[in-house]
Amino acid sequence: MTDTVRDLSVVEPVVEPVDDEPLVRRTARTLSRFRVQRLGLRTRILLTFSLGFLALSVFLAAITFTFTRSTLVKQRERASIDQAYRDASIAVSELRSSPATGTGAIARLTSIGVTGPLLNYRDAWVGGSGNFGDDAVPGALKSTVLDNQPARMVVTIDGRPVLIVGVPLTEVGGAYFEFFDLTEVNDTLRSVGLSLIFAGFITTLFGVVLGSVASRRAVKPLGDAAQAAKAIAGGRLDTRLETSDDHDLRLLANSFNDMASALQLRVERDARFASDVSHELRSPLMTLAASVQVMQARRDEMPERAQYALDLLVADVARFQGLVEDLLEISRFDAGAIRLHLEDLLVAELVRQAVAVSSLPTTPIAVSERAEGLIMQVDRRRLARVIANLIDNARLHGGGEPEVTVTEAENDGEPLGHVWIAVEDHGAGVPLEERHLIFERFARGAVAGRRSSSDGAGLGLALVDEHVRLHGGNIRVEDRRDGEPGARFVIELPAEEAGV
Repeated sequence: MTDTVRDLSVVEPVVEPVDDEPLVRRTARTLSRFRVQRLGLRTRILLTFSLGFLALSVFLAAITFTFTRSTLVKQRERASIDQAYRDASIAVSELRSSPATGTGAIARLTSIGVTGPLLNYRDAWVGGSGNFGDDAVPGALKSTVLDNQPARMVVTIDGRPVLIVGVPLTEVGGAYFEFFDLTEVNDTLRSVGLSLIFAGFITTLFGVVLGSVASRRAVKPLGDAAQAAKAIAGGRLDTRLETSDDHDLRLLANSFNDMASALQLRVERDARFASDVSHELRSPLMTLAASVQVMQARRDEMPERAQYALDLLVADVARFQGLVEDLLEISRFDAGAIRLHLEDLLVAELVRQAVAVSSLPTTPIAVSERAEGLIMQVDRRRLARVIANLIDNARLHGGGEPEVTVTEAENDGEPLGHVWIAVEDHGAGVPLEERHLIFERFARGAVAGRRSSSDGAGLGLALVDEHVRLHGGNIRVEDRRDGEPGARFVIELPAEEAGV
């Protein structure tokens, strides 16, 4: 046994293939339910970086672990095979000198430190210790080696991986088996695996941090554009985006700024047009009003049909005057020329004065006990105009005398922070689908087709909304709370109790 044999056939246990098609199908079905488009842009960028780094970590860890495992196992197997052939040569030498039994060969191998050498000599098993006996050698490995073919096999003995190397001893008619514990190799591979898992976790965490930073930087221009668009929608038409050195961002900023400039120019042109038209109409309107007054002074001298025509003319001139005044007021809002003259006023007293000079001065007013002591900072003339417009709206479309109530806001804390001024009518109410439209300019709702020529032009409620928002409040329309048909317009304004 002078030559060292390197090529040993590997006897491996038969492993039945596992059918994982149902698992794959279930996984695909689960992924098909996942809707990536529901995620935000920032989340998608973060997931892309995180999953990308995770995939890269898994890929590199798998390659590293596979290469390390292959190298360690091959080195261990090569060393074990060399050791087994050297020990087999010693066993052959002992068997030649003492051919009677194989105990001498086993004793010699044990004396030089070989753990559990096993010898098959003259169809008898000699050696082995503890779990490393002939029973531990699989039958397939035995038959292969006894057929004069060297082989090796990895088995589990007592919960530990063991490499069994079988070398045929053709010169003496036997076979030699040696056991090599692979626990150290497995421990090394386990340590390498844990190190790779930790490295993968660190890499993935780095990907998450990098993705978070990248997503924040990528979405920031969109956030700036959203803030600028919100500012423009709020009336600050001079809002612009800052340009950037980045080509793509500069293109976005320039396009947005061009759009904002065009929008500002268009709005200013429309506002200037409305203001110019209103001013131009005032002069002939004053002349027409003066002429109507002259004709009205001699109304008794006119025939009945002429008197009827004169009454229609007077009503239309008055309506025309109101429209021109409303257009002028709207144009001042658009131009940002409205300036409030704020003063501290008692809410209840201001409402009573506003109703007294409205078109229905006898409108009943109900004020809660607590609301009697509320004060607010308002422009007296403009808030009186708001209440007068709501009463006019109720008079025209309310089907009866309206009611005004002044109460503290519901669900307000202590001290109070808001007051409600409500105007209720007895009309058909406002349909739900129109409640967000009636405060727009020239919007008159579904009843517009039934209105007479004396009705408004749809600017009254728009002016109410503008005035209320200018005071830091809001207005809404809802159904009456007593179950009666009709609409309830509620103004909510900041207020506080006197002396607070």
